[in-house]
Amino acid sequence: MPKGKPEVVPEDGLTTRQRRNRPLLVVHTGEMKGKSTAAFGMALRAWNQGWSVGVFQFVKSAKWKVGEESAFRALGELHASTGQGGPVEWHKMGEGWSWARKSGTEEDHAANAREGWAEIRRRLSEQRHDFYVLDEFSYPLHWGWVDVAEVVHALTGRPGRQHVVITGRNAPEELIEAADLVVRMTKVKHPMDAGQKGQRGIEW
Repeated sequence: MPKGKPEVVPEDGLTTRQRRNRPLLVVHTGEMKGKSTAAFGMALRAWNQGWSVGVFQFVKSAKWKVGEESAFRALGELHASTGQGGPVEWHKMGEGWSWARKSGTEEDHAANAREGWAEIRRRLSEQRHDFYVLDEFSYPLHWGWVDVAEVVHALTGRPGRQHVVITGRNAPEELIEAADLVVRMTKVKHPMDAGQKGQRGIEW
């Protein structure tokens, strides 16, 4: 794709504008770090366009405050006070909906994940957000907690112009096949290989 131009233009009856503005389903998967980071970078662009951004974290602990969360909450407050950018919502395990209840068994976590997906599906049908980050959503799909076929059906049939980015390792092949853009992060080198743990400002 030299200079961002497609090498082939399909004969699908769409105008250049219609094709350019088509909502995308994006998957960031693979073993290496950077999947969520890349998704949040896209979310920053969406916010700058004035789009409504919804972030939904499926695996990270509710007590773990990542840098992106603080930044996006601040951007949401900036929008509320000045109108700059777009509105932001950030939801994760232990916060919001009824999946805030404390639970410990695998079935509890599976039920929470299904409930979280049900809420996202409702929002998609309502066209609540313009840009969704389903962070680490590949895990409940991979573990069988949420039905992959149901997710693919809902995402490919979502109304309006809603962009969705899903992150996490082991993304199911059905999801990859349905996606418009797929990135697989592969490891070449990592500080952990030399015994170095994650550090402030880099990993969180």
